[in-house]
Amino acid sequence: MSESSPTTDERTEPYRWRWLILVVMLVAEIMDLLDASIVNVAGPALEESLGAGAVGLQWVIGGYALTLGAGLVLGGRLGDRYGRRRMFLIGLAAFTASSLLCALAPDIGSLIAFRLLQGTAGAMLLPQGLGLLRENFSGPELTKVFGIFGPVLGLGGIIGPVLGGGLIEGDFFGLGWRSVFLVNLPIGIAALIVAARCIPKKPGDRTVNVDTAGAALVAVSCALLVLPLNQGQEDGWPLWTWLSIAGSLLGFALFAVQQRRTAAAGREPLVTPALLRKPAFTVGLGGIALFFSGLVGTQLVLTLYLQIGRHFTAGEAGLGNLPLAVGTAIGGAVSGAVLADRIGRKVLQVGPLVQLAGAALLWYELDGLDAASFSVWDVVPGVTVCGVGAGLVIAALFSFILAAVDDDEIGSASGVLSAVQSIGGSLGVAVFGSVFFARAETGDFTGGFQRALLVQACLLAAFFAITFLLPAKGRPEDQQHGTGPAAPAAREAAV
Repeated sequence: MSESSPTTDERTEPYRWRWLILVVMLVAEIMDLLDASIVNVAGPALEESLGAGAVGLQWVIGGYALTLGAGLVLGGRLGDRYGRRRMFLIGLAAFTASSLLCALAPDIGSLIAFRLLQGTAGAMLLPQGLGLLRENFSGPELTKVFGIFGPVLGLGGIIGPVLGGGLIEGDFFGLGWRSVFLVNLPIGIAALIVAARCIPKKPGDRTVNVDTAGAALVAVSCALLVLPLNQGQEDGWPLWTWLSIAGSLLGFALFAVQQRRTAAAGREPLVTPALLRKPAFTVGLGGIALFFSGLVGTQLVLTLYLQIGRHFTAGEAGLGNLPLAVGTAIGGAVSGAVLADRIGRKVLQVGPLVQLAGAALLWYELDGLDAASFSVWDVVPGVTVCGVGAGLVIAALFSFILAAVDDDEIGSASGVLSAVQSIGGSLGVAVFGSVFFARAETGDFTGGFQRALLVQACLLAAFFAITFLLPAKGRPEDQQHGTGPAAPAAREAAV
């Protein structure tokens, strides 16, 4: 398995070790999915071990998604310039090392810093995967490769909270919550060894310019937005929180202007400026942010409610997420196999309506609970219906937004959508966590959950309105291969 073996493009025979490359790519994606969700069940353990409060927990969970989303587009550009193999190996090594640092964190501040670093490493790692697969697969094999992504990554998202709960509850070798990060070490090291041997060398294009100014604007704007949302509730929403939010909005506006000027000057921007002039695409960005902030936020609140409000163990809380995952899988299967082709954009309108029905049912179930005899089965119907509605949207959302962009813009578009998806998840953690803990501090855990459901209902209503501005038909799946949406479309099922 020589490192210098030529790629598929340079030889008539397919690259011998290409299927090992697929395995390594899947492992990297699954590591990311696990780290995005596995920590959800670690709240009480972190509070007991490191004294983590509500804000600290929100940063541990949402900080990872924040730096991941803020750096995804930059990571893709770095791969273009310096070579995808090099950036993949650097990202994988950094991700594995930062996982070790998280496991060794002596206090909550250190853990948050290491999680931010871990998200940054993920942003360097993940954008390289699909490019490497395109370089080493073609034709029917490439179609088969992307067909594998969905089920495998969907499974990764489902097992995240379950695995995390099992590791914490098992308390192997007395490691407790630290084991949820240490699990990455053997996986990451093995993947790194295989990747270094089987991924062929291919130089990057040094003529590609990396827009560091644009990347810095995005990172600062994201931080200015998430910081007050995480901290505002605890501090009583002082003036600086509102100034920070205003600064964030100004930063994103400056980013749009800077991208246009960069392109006008003949340099390569992070985001193709023409995308920002397409109403359906910019509306779609808002839809992505609304939908995934609500989805990720309610999943977090469900876990917090089970653990803090109903005193479930980490393992029980992990299993309590299964109805949501199963419902999502059912909704995704129905949407992908039947509804998206038959009713087009309406599937994106049916989905939030089903979610709203699930939220109403869950509210009713919570309202009639007997705290003394509570069982997870009391809320399974509502949680499952919410999952079905989410799955209907997830399976089709990216394809309908990408239908609004030109073929040569799809790579940039899908990178931006993935970034907004991650940042939306981080916002969801901040907003929903603050809403839940505001009532949980008084002991009203059910009220905190119900208020979170009200926030979700508002987000779903806004998303429903936005769907009418999206294209009537989605982009065919075979036109998305090699563009990037195959990864997001699989990843969001795992939220």
